[in-house]
Amino acid sequence: MDQEYPSDPLTVSVAAAFLSLLTGAVAQAANATQCQADLTQAGPPPNSTKVLILGGGMAGVIAARTLQQQGITDYVIVEAKHVFGGRMSQTTFGTNGSYVIEKGANWIHGTQTDNGPANPVWLLALKHNLSMVKSDLFNNITFFDYNGPNDYSATFDASLTAFNNARALAGERWQQNQTDLDLRSAYNYLGVSPKTPQEAACQNASVIILFDFAVPLRLTPTGRIGVQMHRSAELPADASQTSSLAAAWNYNYTFESDVGYSDVDMLSVDPRGFACIVQAEAATFLNTSQVLFNQTVTTIQYSQSGVTVQTESGYTLTADHALVTFSVGVLQGTDVSFEPALPDWKRAAISNIEMPVYTKIFLQFEKKFWFDTEIGLYADQQKGRYPVWQSLDYPGVYPGSGIIFVTVTGDYADYLEQLNKNTTQVQLEVMEVLRRMYPDAPDPIDIFLPVWGRAPLFRGSYSSWGASFRPQHSYELRAPVNGNLWFAGEGTSLKYFGFLQGAYLEGENAANNIAACIKDSTRCPSTS
Repeated sequence: MDQEYPSDPLTVSVAAAFLSLLTGAVAQAANATQCQADLTQAGPPPNSTKVLILGGGMAGVIAARTLQQQGITDYVIVEAKHVFGGRMSQTTFGTNGSYVIEKGANWIHGTQTDNGPANPVWLLALKHNLSMVKSDLFNNITFFDYNGPNDYSATFDASLTAFNNARALAGERWQQNQTDLDLRSAYNYLGVSPKTPQEAACQNASVIILFDFAVPLRLTPTGRIGVQMHRSAELPADASQTSSLAAAWNYNYTFESDVGYSDVDMLSVDPRGFACIVQAEAATFLNTSQVLFNQTVTTIQYSQSGVTVQTESGYTLTADHALVTFSVGVLQGTDVSFEPALPDWKRAAISNIEMPVYTKIFLQFEKKFWFDTEIGLYADQQKGRYPVWQSLDYPGVYPGSGIIFVTVTGDYADYLEQLNKNTTQVQLEVMEVLRRMYPDAPDPIDIFLPVWGRAPLFRGSYSSWGASFRPQHSYELRAPVNGNLWFAGEGTSLKYFGFLQGAYLEGENAANNIAACIKDSTRCPSTS
């Protein structure tokens, strides 16, 4: 099958319950977004179909569109929520609920350089008139540590240089067929391990920013390292868990214009929500007989005769093929059971990829009192303690909103998950840090934090390969099982894991392979 290789318990009639479910789903969807309200009305979906697409995020919707383009309309998307989008999810925030904030994916990473390849997510955003703001954060950071304001920009620049050198080292070791290193080991190898609390905090923060804000490094006319920071879906839980080789591929194929898209990122500020580009695209070709909302898959049975899917509310659906677009966090857990169990090679591939947690904590105040840059970087004596602050009360974003958010990952993100949204405790801890930055900071008037690691539909925020990474793991993660059970999502993308374009391209690729198999059995994968 086509692959991307980088160069270097009861059966319930669907028709019987569909209309009431659809009415509720459409009503909720209309409240949540206007973007998918135009799905063509065509009656209920069938219990049996040619292809079941499990999950209605970016990969699932693009897979459905690709099947449609291939002349295959006999498919059903099974989506657990009442709207499309997956980890693209927004909510209203603020004392009067007047601001739309993104709980998950927020940015388009890489657009297009001249007539080079275009990021398909960028093209989708243009098609559906998504409101966006270009990120331009060079020299746009204010620095703090546990003593208050402190300009350690030179230390920060050095940590960015260290990452760039680690990226180059990964490429050299790959070419020489040497063992991959995690970033911490790479830093030790390069002799740049942190020796002071500030260096340690800065190096940790730089890794967070390099992946969460995906910083392309370039030389300015003065020879100084330039920093342009971008929001990303992919973020290491800790430097020690991140493959330097996978990170280098992921970075290069997105931001380096000679092999990827561009070093330009766009922040969604659309009041319809970032997920609108998926929802609006679905509305261009889907009808109601091709989608089943509010159905959580619990069991997937597969055999030579086809695939049977059972849902939490008792639906049983059958198909010749099924495309699983669940996050790797779900595949790693017990929320969905496969019968028979997936083969050893598939389970090993699923186990080898990480699904870390990335958490944004949103705060609203009566008025802005913080830095005028977009980013505030805080270095604490305790690694990872509320380090990266981003102002949404910023020109072109939400000026006058009084909203700021802080990003946590790794141990702190896991800790926040254990608090189970105890916002009182979270507020106490966050404000302790903010008052080290600004001693007279008032209490916030609103606070919100999403939960990803404990969410049964996601079990994490994004995929990230650890130091045990081998390209074969990625190929086996995306490979079909039994000739009729297919897999796609950002996690199955070797080049773009963690990015929306990874989900888009993997959904497209899997659907093209399914269509080829349906049209010509000699092009079907092995049933082993």
